[in-house]
Amino acid sequence: MIVKSVVWFALGIAGGFVAAHLVNKDPRGQELLAQLDSRIGEFTDHMSDAYHEQETRLSDILDDAKGVAASAASHVAEAADHATDAIGNAAAAAKKTVSPSD
Repeated sequence: MIVKSVVWFALGIAGGFVAAHLVNKDPRGQELLAQLDSRIGEFTDHMSDAYHEQETRLSDILDDAKGVAASAASHVAEAADHATDAIGNAAAAAKKTVSPSD
């Protein structure tokens, strides 16, 4: 079954080359192939442009996300510092209350 599919595939490719060769011999065929080539070139250019635009958008989104994450990490570190200071102050106040040195 697989061999049969491969044979048909190979025959299709060979047939395509033969048809393109015959069409290319005729001036109208040459014009047709030139138009086809031009349209394929335009299509690939549009696809390439769209790909690069999407790549730029995603890059911008990732850069924004990195900035937000860095900002959040900075705020968390700052909050942790404040919490540590508050705990230290509370411990010092509790120690003074339990055993006043004055």
